[in-house]
Amino acid sequence: MTDLALAIAQADFPLPMPGATLYHYLLVSALMFAIGVIGFVSRRNLIIMFLCTELMFQAAGIALIAFSRFHLNHTGETFVIFVLTVAAAEAALALALVVLLFRRKETLDASSWAELKG
Repeated sequence: MTDLALAIAQADFPLPMPGATLYHYLLVSALMFAIGVIGFVSRRNLIIMFLCTELMFQAAGIALIAFSRFHLNHTGETFVIFVLTVAAAEAALALALVVLLFRRKETLDASSWAELKG
């Protein structure tokens, strides 16, 4: 093993966040979350609403990873794994529900589903 490889292997990792600060990551996360909320509230298409929900999940994941990296621990990264698991389950259920609703009324407009009977 060369001296450089040995030095890299024994370096003090992880290093503090260089360049972009925690503020930059949180700003991007907040903007993504705001776009997701605005899209979810303003759109009536079920698929667009679903995508906006996924955007909000990803924004929360970025914030968790940014805090985790800033404090040099892995707690936030662990939470992101759970958030991604919940997002995957939500995606499967939401897409199945969208297909079922489209087959019944042949529209993806959420306002047509405002009056559910049953």
